[in-house]
Amino acid sequence: MTSASPRARVLLVDDDEDFLFQHRIQLEHSGFDVKTATNRTDAESLAAEFQPDLAIVDLMMEQHDDGFVLSHHLKRRHPGLPVIMVTAVTAETGLSFAPASPAERSWVGADAVLAKPIRFEQLRREIDRLLAPGPPAIAGPED
Repeated sequence: MTSASPRARVLLVDDDEDFLFQHRIQLEHSGFDVKTATNRTDAESLAAEFQPDLAIVDLMMEQHDDGFVLSHHLKRRHPGLPVIMVTAVTAETGLSFAPASPAERSWVGADAVLAKPIRFEQLRREIDRLLAPGPPAIAGPED
């Protein structure tokens, strides 16, 4: 399904209610059908019911590795599902989180990694790229 389709389904997962609200509104305004979850367990259940076309997953939620775990579970249960991982690791810790090599990106389990704060235009560009026809290209944090 392409982003031009009026109702591409997006699963948005973050423990930050403000992030969820802001991006859900913008995604819905752009024509996406959006479901949100605030934790890994709810997201996994929702993904099984909702069958998203794309998932946007926060890296750190209840447990610091919840985003990694969720991304890997989603990829295993829904092969071909594009996943965008969003993270405030650099802003919160000062440590750079930028998987650059194909091996690092594979380990992360996401098709793209975006550093928070995220501009909606940046997020939308990644969504359009990942939902474009053909296999998704894997991008780094600033691609």
